[in-house]
Amino acid sequence: MTLYIPSKLVEEARRRGFDVESLVVDLLVRTLNLDPRVAGEAHLELSLRYLGEGRALVNRDPIQASEKLYKAAEEAVKALAIFYNLQDVLAGVEEKGRWTVSYLEKAVEAISEKLGGWFGEAWDRAWALHVWGFHEAKLDSKAVEIRLPYIERMVLEAEKIIRGRIEHSRAKGNNV
Repeated sequence: MTLYIPSKLVEEARRRGFDVESLVVDLLVRTLNLDPRVAGEAHLELSLRYLGEGRALVNRDPIQASEKLYKAAEEAVKALAIFYNLQDVLAGVEEKGRWTVSYLEKAVEAISEKLGGWFGEAWDRAWALHVWGFHEAKLDSKAVEIRLPYIERMVLEAEKIIRGRIEHSRAKGNNV
């Protein structure tokens, strides 16, 4: 299925610092009042997609690679926040109508308590990619490549946790 969004809307969203795909996913999750498992899976799927796109761009376009890898980390944070049912964060996101840097940071802090300090350190690498690699365009391919394993770990750990629960539930005969 191909979804068409008028280019003027896409341009305006990007100009304001929004990623259109993330906006659509967040909007659908809220509007459809999705089961948290479905919402978490949607964010995870987007995270895996951004990771693949970012990997492919590291040596060709470090600026775009930086943003894709940051988005992969951001979507992994959202997926895990939903998976762990971080009510303080999710209630704030619901009230505000969107994810903000503050809510992402709070989610990272809570997830780090569950998974370990490495998660927060990886998030800091992702944030450096977002600011210094994308917005400031100061990171070259080598600098992006050095940060890639941190983002990969975040995304792949989120996948293992979320999909592991789903597979475990299916093995027990529960509908997921």
